[in-house]
Amino acid sequence: MDLAVIALTFGAIFVVELPDKTFLATLVLSTRYRPLLVWIGVGLAFAVQTTVAVLLGHAASFLPDTAVKALALVMFLIGAVILFREGRAHHQAAEDEFADKAKPAQGWRAILASFLVLFAAEWGDLSQLLTLTLVARYDDPRSVFVGALGALLMVSGLACLVGRALLRWISLHVLHYVGSGVCLVLAAVTAYELLR
Repeated sequence: MDLAVIALTFGAIFVVELPDKTFLATLVLSTRYRPLLVWIGVGLAFAVQTTVAVLLGHAASFLPDTAVKALALVMFLIGAVILFREGRAHHQAAEDEFADKAKPAQGWRAILASFLVLFAAEWGDLSQLLTLTLVARYDDPRSVFVGALGALLMVSGLACLVGRALLRWISLHVLHYVGSGVCLVLAAVTAYELLR
């Protein structure tokens, strides 16, 4: 495993996921259920989603290097635009959407409910697409898996433990803009390597 790829993946996914709807969903779920049960359910959903993204990214890595870099460049640019637009149009309405899905539950039912809500929310999410792109780009599935899953577990842990307090200090729209900037930097690096 490559520590540089793990660190790059962790940083990119962490910054992109922090302002995402999955952070908000985890925060809302942790107000309804025991935070540890939410974190377990959310972590399992993230593990499945990250595995799918890594497998798809690994399959894409068999494409020619130029095609992979061009695809990665496009995905990073799309991610930057999506995050920028979400930053401009951020609404708290999403919080109500996740609260409605959180019915009273305890034990394994709370874990299952958290898993299902996050599994549905994360499918095709920007962090999943970014994970897929990073695997295709660096052709190191294990390192990207470790970095991506680590970042997702860290973000969900923050949401469970200190989500509401964190949102008092940092606005979600600012985090969207930071995530957009990270995607632009990754796009610029990829474009440089593509044109070199």
